[in-house]
Amino acid sequence: MTDDVNREREPEEIWGGSWTEKKLDAFSKYVWAYISIMKRNKYWKTIYFDGFAGSGNRKDKRNSKLYQQLHFTSEEESGYKGAAERVLNLKDGLTFDYYYFIDKDESTIKKLEKNLNKKCDLKDKRLVFKSGDANKWVTELAKALRTNKYAALIFLDPFGMQINWDSISSLTDTRSDIWILVPTGIIVNRLLDRKGELKHIEKLESFFGLPEEEIKEYFYHLKTENTLFGDEEIIFKITRPIEKIARLYVRQLKTIWTHVTENPLRLSNSKGVPIFHLVFASNNKQAAKIANQIIKTL
Repeated sequence: MTDDVNREREPEEIWGGSWTEKKLDAFSKYVWAYISIMKRNKYWKTIYFDGFAGSGNRKDKRNSKLYQQLHFTSEEESGYKGAAERVLNLKDGLTFDYYYFIDKDESTIKKLEKNLNKKCDLKDKRLVFKSGDANKWVTELAKALRTNKYAALIFLDPFGMQINWDSISSLTDTRSDIWILVPTGIIVNRLLDRKGELKHIEKLESFFGLPEEEIKEYFYHLKTENTLFGDEEIIFKITRPIEKIARLYVRQLKTIWTHVTENPLRLSNSKGVPIFHLVFASNNKQAAKIANQIIKTL
């Protein structure tokens, strides 16, 4: 990618308003710039990969114990939806060579396929719909990318922490650009309890790709306090944990991709509390420049 985003004509349609629309606005602008530039490069076949395409249906998550324990507000839940329709409706003949839409629930992915056939012009587009764990399909995608025939734009838009670090690390040394929604405030911060008990440490370890000791060292510190029973070491959670969750995830992504947004797009609720951070990573310097410029405009 050699063009500055400001030199590219932006799409006519702008999706803005809520935090969800802000997320989709950023992503849609990048998709437009990405495919505009890649269209001029015929060497690679382009792949669009959406790991949570049927994301409007969270029935399976509502039934999980963890989901129930976190007590999401209606605002936190209401804005969760995917980007499939936007990507397929790009103007000016801007298309990917292949589109992969993944969802864990088979009935959801079938519903998505039916809806897209109604709402989008799918003529001459190669669409693949798969059900199952997104981690599995990300790993399969990584294998294909290692053939050096394909370039992929990956969108991982989970509501929670379904993406494991092992699947992310499988994309090492591939021609891939990725936007990933990190549930910094809505979930991760809630799992980092004030006392450092970390009842869901396995989930945190899988998500960050770090052992328990490093996670505790990053998010907690010990302080000696004088009490009626003498000096005691008390565990304290760090201040501004949500921003530091984003920082840690960015740090981890840098072990996989050369260029990662230092300041991800912060998505907040109506009270101004950050609930997600949208992070971009690539091995292409100009791609990262475009992503950073888009984030700065929102």
